Amino acid sequence: MKVEFLKTILDIEKSEWDAINKDGYPFIKFDFLSGLEVNKCACPSTGWYPFHATIREKNSLIGVMPLYLKTNSQGEFIFDWAWADAYYRNGLDYYPKLISSIPFTPASGPRLITKDTACSRLVAEAVIKKIEDLSVESNFSSFHILLPNNKEIEVYKDLGLSIRTSNSYHWFNNDYIDFEGFLNDLTSRQRKNLKKEREKIISQEIYMERLVGEQISEADWKEFYNLYQITYLKRGMQGYLNLEFFLDISKKIPENIMMVVARDKKKNLIAGALNFFDKKNLYGRYWGAKEEYDSLHFETCYYQGIEFCINNKLLRFDPGVQGHHKIKRGFFPIETYSAHLIHDQRFRTAINNFLKEERTHIKSHNQESKELLPFKKEVMESIYSKKVV
Repeated sequence: MKVEFLKTILDIEKSEWDAINKDGYPFIKFDFLSGLEVNKCACPSTGWYPFHATIREKNSLIGVMPLYLKTNSQGEFIFDWAWADAYYRNGLDYYPKLISSIPFTPASGPRLITKDTACSRLVAEAVIKKIEDLSVESNFSSFHILLPNNKEIEVYKDLGLSIRTSNSYHWFNNDYIDFEGFLNDLTSRQRKNLKKEREKIISQEIYMERLVGEQISEADWKEFYNLYQITYLKRGMQGYLNLEFFLDISKKIPENIMMVVARDKKKNLIAGALNFFDKKNLYGRYWGAKEEYDSLHFETCYYQGIEFCINNKLLRFDPGVQGHHKIKRGFFPIETYSAHLIHDQRFRTAINNFLKEERTHIKSHNQESKELLPFKKEVMESIYSKKVV
């Protein structure tokens, strides 16, 4: 088994890379990752040096892992600024570090994909051993696998990596036929609240539309990009992604893209939310609006996505990080994870102690948050008995 590293994803054939991605997870597709590189979003000037791992056996590709050498912690969403600061205060360099992550995309999913799931553990062992050796040679402080799925995290835990717990809020499809079926699962009070929020969109003469793939025109993309940048500027930031990236993926992976657009009575675009989807899940990623409208964010980013999941029989909706307000709108608080290999034993011990305390706090927070879920008691019991969550 041979592990090699690519300084650009363009050093491998698209067909060879995508043949390993059997589940069609959109963010690990060749076209998504190459789009980030080619359009200068994930590149050395932004602190992302592509270093993707390929694993071969007898010259046959059996696994791939998106991998980056990082000189900062921008665009990762699993925050380790305090770790970097601790290194600095002790006269050590935290950067460069290695991470397996989808740049600017805090959505859980596969990070190491293999041709045969039966060999996943052996492949993971080979990759981590190679990275350990490389880190010693090149003086990398650490290796981080951000937001892998639950199957992977168990492997990394068994291999001795430090596991970090974070939280997110996901909606789960309880075999709903339509949005009304979802509303019927809620308590009377919360059902009325959601209906009122949706009615406000109508009363403000706002028109909603879901566009999939090639239904999204170039003009729509340009308008959406302006809204995306406006939203970042309101926070004193600049969006990580550029228009060229959005136009690129619109042509290369339209089958994974759904855009929610909101228009005023003059048909002007006033808000939009960009989503990606695969065979099972919807991922809410980017949102933008010209100005504030009552309940428009909830409609554009949550309710339209829920309807899309129901109509397309998708199992789960991950609308993006943060947002305690999502709970009362039917999104369950869940634990998500990352795995970390800290090479300095002193810092590894200190970080493990921190992670233990952090995990206790997050699990306690999520347990308390579940009391705020808007579902009827019998529905909650049904959902948990089905192990949907």
